[in-house]
Amino acid sequence: MSLSLGKLKLDGKCHVMGILNVTPDSFYDGGQHFDPDDARKRIEEMIEEGVEIIDIGGESTRPGSKPVSAEEELERVVPAIEFIRSISDVPISIDTQKPEVARKAVQAGACAVNDVGGLRNPEMIGAVAEMNVPVIIMHMQGTPENMQKDPHYDDTVPDIRNWLEERIKVAETAGIGRSKVIVDPGIGFGKNLRHNLEILGGLDRFKNMAGGVLLGASRKSFIGFLTGADDGDRLTGSLVAAMMGATAGVDLVRVHDVKETRKAIDAINALN
Repeated sequence: MSLSLGKLKLDGKCHVMGILNVTPDSFYDGGQHFDPDDARKRIEEMIEEGVEIIDIGGESTRPGSKPVSAEEELERVVPAIEFIRSISDVPISIDTQKPEVARKAVQAGACAVNDVGGLRNPEMIGAVAEMNVPVIIMHMQGTPENMQKDPHYDDTVPDIRNWLEERIKVAETAGIGRSKVIVDPGIGFGKNLRHNLEILGGLDRFKNMAGGVLLGASRKSFIGFLTGADDGDRLTGSLVAAMMGATAGVDLVRVHDVKETRKAIDAINALN
């Protein structure tokens, strides 16, 4: 039985998740959608561009970023969720590490939790289990503040896979079914260039771990290391990474550039 994220069913094709960072300091679009009017405009654009699920975050997780309070995070994300629900039935995931934010976001209309903390917080595990919603478990070595300080793996893909498997088992013990979990190997979160490339080359090894696989490579620094492009000029590299993910069988690509990615993914899905 395929996992459903609201009206979106993970059906073996690759689907496009659009990023909405209502933050002043995210690495690529920080500040662009911090103003509520700008956020509403971008939401309408993404829906027109064919986004299949919108991932809303109110706390930056760029390298070196500092956490914000739950109150501040909620002030940022809840109005955006309520606006989406007032105009569309497009599914929404809440990108947060805080259980109180997850709860109130789901109450406002989100249908899934995207936890970059990888369900390391027992209270988040309890909240997800109680709400009975799908959860994205992302691998991150360390925290956003320190994750890029000399990350190390003995064997990158197996190490990440084993860590995710351990988190899935913890989730299962708490009553979260494996079929409700989407795994994300966490490109750029406690990884150097070599680690990121090894993940991209081993994406197929994350299939069948749980209910789905998500790839988040859009505009990230490894593309700049490969091409010399700054984050404003990484569309081509981002599209290549998304197509690699689709070819490897990932279920979702999390992207900033919905219009262009949707066209590329539609083509890959048709060819597949």
